[in-house]
Amino acid sequence: MYRLDVKTLYEDNKDRLDLEIVNGDFSFNKPITEGDLHRPGLALAGFVKVFTYQRVQIVGNTETRYLADLTPEKRRHALETLMQFDIPCIIVTEKNEIFPEMLNSANTHGITIFRTPLKTTQLIHLLGEYMENKFAPTTTVHGSLVDVYGVGLLFTGRSGIGKSEIALDLVERGHRLVADDVVNISRQAGNVLIGTGSELLQYHMEIRGLGIIDVRSLFGINSVRVQKRIEVEVHLEEWNEKEDYERIGLDEEHTEYLGVQIPLVKLPIFPGKNITVIAEVIALNHMLKMYGHNAAQLFNERLLKKIQSRQQKQAEMRQAAMPQPDEKPSEKSKQDFRELKRYLERDFE
Repeated sequence: MYRLDVKTLYEDNKDRLDLEIVNGDFSFNKPITEGDLHRPGLALAGFVKVFTYQRVQIVGNTETRYLADLTPEKRRHALETLMQFDIPCIIVTEKNEIFPEMLNSANTHGITIFRTPLKTTQLIHLLGEYMENKFAPTTTVHGSLVDVYGVGLLFTGRSGIGKSEIALDLVERGHRLVADDVVNISRQAGNVLIGTGSELLQYHMEIRGLGIIDVRSLFGINSVRVQKRIEVEVHLEEWNEKEDYERIGLDEEHTEYLGVQIPLVKLPIFPGKNITVIAEVIALNHMLKMYGHNAAQLFNERLLKKIQSRQQKQAEMRQAAMPQPDEKPSEKSKQDFRELKRYLERDFE
């Protein structure tokens, strides 16, 4: 589980959220162990049985108006009820008033209060997005991630099989590199997999025989991007004559990362095979499927209709060539039957 402290939260968001420290850095070293935010309205009213105090507490207009309507003594009691818990920090929105009782109680219990001019809903949206990214489940994959026609292709395979070379070729053709060698994957809301590069290797590639290159410097800023949704995995493997590779595309395979399934394409490679163009076709074909056009299914439907039509025609010809009951076959019917037999033999050779 990811652990975030109050100091990091402040430093990452002080400009973005226009955060102001009201009373000091008392709780800067406190850990934030949950990514959700909480508004402590019920806790201020005295109901603390399900109070999620371990979350960042957001005090908006509702909480401020409630406290303003209390007498100083009741307000102090309400705030003491809240502050007795080990709260990471409190953020007061819309530059609302900081009551003396809140300030004194926070100082006593060592809780930092921040204030922002943002509206409560706006703060929750922006800070919630930050927390979601920080606490999203993550994993690391050895591979290359490239944005091809807007589709995130994750290239995997054994070390040295040519993932970096394919990614480099795609960049040279105008596509955008996200990460090479190490791809960090996180699961975002809506079961979306987001891939990013490591901070150390950012936009650098290792090309065997050449060494380390800087893709952004060589090809320009438009050749890279910070992150991309992973939509298809392309697994590279050596050609094996005994392997039964998919040739039509009806039986789609899938792979799973962090509980999310994405399409898997196993791509056999051998010298002379243009993997770069095939990768572009994989991306375009995935886009067509997203718009409801599945070439393999359409071809299969046309093939089945053709077979059914031919079988029906053959049944009609067979029926026409058969003699009627109690009827002696004529020379013409015998000839028709022989013609049908030759037709069937030729059709199913």
